[in-house]
Amino acid sequence: MLDKTFDIVMILLPSGIVFLTTYYLVKNFLDHENRKRSIDLKLANQNLITPIRLQAYERMVLFLERINPSSMVMRLNKTGSAGMFQQELLKTVRSEFEHNLAQQIYITPKTWGAIIKAKEETIKLINVASTKVGADSNAMEFAQAVILVSSQLTDLPTKIAIDAIKKEISKEF
Repeated sequence: MLDKTFDIVMILLPSGIVFLTTYYLVKNFLDHENRKRSIDLKLANQNLITPIRLQAYERMVLFLERINPSSMVMRLNKTGSAGMFQQELLKTVRSEFEHNLAQQIYITPKTWGAIIKAKEETIKLINVASTKVGADSNAMEFAQAVILVSSQLTDLPTKIAIDAIKKEISKEF
């Protein structure tokens, strides 16, 4: 009986060693292939998403340039009263922002926060400029007040946000 047990152990032991070795090698191979496939998939996604992210950055810089107080004042019609022009400027800032709202998907939260802050600070700047002119002022006087208030700032909020975008792009790409 002892001989039979010894014979069985002598058969099972090498078989077990071969099985464990094969299992270990196959498992390592499959794990390696899964990691490789995952890396390839991430790389393919990155190659697809990178141009879209760059377009989002471009659109946000364009947005910030369009809501720059000086460029808005030059671009928009300066006829009518100061109040009407103020409303037109505020409407332009809000509509430009809403038009680009989906871009936040591709931009980091920190940079998106800088963009929102630039929008809000630009709105504040427009509202501050409205306090510098009288109620009976025309749009041209209000436009001059907007330019004057923005020239008193060391850095425009839009410039600060553009710098944040540039910094993020330099880190990412």
